[in-house]
Amino acid sequence: MNRRAALRSLASLGGLLGLAAVRAHGVRAGDLLIDHPYALPTPAGARTGAVYLRSLGNRGRQTDRLLGASTPLARQVEIHHSVLDEQQVMRMRAVPALDIPAGAELQLRHGGAWHLMLIDLTAPLRVGDRFPLKLRFERAGEHEVSVWVQQPRDRAAPHVH
Repeated sequence: MNRRAALRSLASLGGLLGLAAVRAHGVRAGDLLIDHPYALPTPAGARTGAVYLRSLGNRGRQTDRLLGASTPLARQVEIHHSVLDEQQVMRMRAVPALDIPAGAELQLRHGGAWHLMLIDLTAPLRVGDRFPLKLRFERAGEHEVSVWVQQPRDRAAPHVH
């Protein structure tokens, strides 16, 4: 193989590895797998935003708990659960923790039951931005993830806060 062909092969391999890293966008935290942390863009002046996870899986034999989170982009981060009330109105409420049962995989997607609420944003979230988010678990400890601000493929309406 000549040098030029070898360099092309190496460049192709690098591109494939880079694509795999983008697709993987997740973190292993002990027995937990934190897959694809993302946020939806917010309008200028918005005081709140939300972070979602494609999935949060527990491959361990014991339940773990998400106890909280923090980011420099918000004064506070709360774990929120959304439920339909008796009048069929979706209501959100902050909860102290989120159980992640052994062997379970939870989805914290927009339009779903769970998300992380960013309160008192320091700046709007814009498509293409990335920011750090530190997650605190009972068993797995603290782990920082990179949250990508993106417009979802299905273009579903974001949460109304």
